[in-house]
Amino acid sequence: MNPIVEAFAFFLGFLGWLMVGIALPNRYWKVSTVDGNVITTSTIYENLWMSCATDSTGVHNCRDFPSLLALNGYIQASRALMIAAIVFGTFGLVATLVGMQCSKIGGENYPLKGRIAAIGGVFFLLQGISTMIAVSWYAANITQQFFDQFYPGTKYEIGEGLYIGWSSATLAICGGSCLLCACKFKSPSEKVSYPYQPSSRGHVLSTVATSAPSNYGRNAYV
Repeated sequence: MNPIVEAFAFFLGFLGWLMVGIALPNRYWKVSTVDGNVITTSTIYENLWMSCATDSTGVHNCRDFPSLLALNGYIQASRALMIAAIVFGTFGLVATLVGMQCSKIGGENYPLKGRIAAIGGVFFLLQGISTMIAVSWYAANITQQFFDQFYPGTKYEIGEGLYIGWSSATLAICGGSCLLCACKFKSPSEKVSYPYQPSSRGHVLSTVATSAPSNYGRNAYV
């Protein structure tokens, strides 16, 4: 195990987990576009939980989505994936902290600590994949509606919350990959060595042949 790579991977995973917590409540997942509008009196922006509007005077009005079941399927799926990403990241942080070689938690059983750290890397990968799917799915619907000439509703552009989510997913995937590469289950120095033992059959025969006492004197052979 490489402790420097482990510490770097833990830092990337922690940073990615922190950015997921920032991206989830961010209000600017999508912002209404001004393309084609000569006069714009208000700006509408939404996230996974609420829709807000601000006018030219700078007054913000927000309202939560009234019904969960009335939401589009991609919004519900993005909510679940982002919450799952936070849970995966929490498990990954705990497992990596226990399994790091420089950590005193868990004793000095380094093969076991390596396996635990590798499990933490898997959790970081799951966090990054869940976040990437959530923000990419949300962004795909924004772009699909934006380029649809027959879409009657308000068109939006990608907001800063999605960019934070993409950055978080990239950091988590890089951290999990580094952790899996650094934590080998058993390094060459940790292999158990066994002493060489010669064949027991030959050893027994030679022992019997050399250790048998003679009951006859020299004159008995005359």
